[in-house]
Amino acid sequence: MSERIEQRCCIKFNHKFGDTQVQTIQKIQQAFGDEAMGITQIKEWYNRFKQGQTSVKSKPLSSRPSTSRTGEFIANVRRIVEYDRRITINETVGEVGISIGSGHTILTEDLAMIQVSAKFVPKLLVE
Repeated sequence: MSERIEQRCCIKFNHKFGDTQVQTIQKIQQAFGDEAMGITQIKEWYNRFKQGQTSVKSKPLSSRPSTSRTGEFIANVRRIVEYDRRITINETVGEVGISIGSGHTILTEDLAMIQVSAKFVPKLLVE
């Protein structure tokens, strides 16, 4: 069990026994010394248990949704590249309105293309 989860268990235990936040902070700091969580984190976890949370594990963080790799942008990039295979990534992303990184990802991963002699061609033709 990690040190953090162990401390959260102690916070939960103290909350269940009716200890106040101040008492819980003092006990955690006394028990764990320099390895104790910060006061703000102890208060945060104490309040989570007070509000009814039962798990001592953190909730998983959600990743940022992709806004530039949607079907519409992929279709626009495909249309532009099929019309002119010599177009650069900078010109393509400028026309579509997405970042260079997203444009590169769309071309290489979503459309499975690579650049050969200043032209974008499907990977299958090269391999």
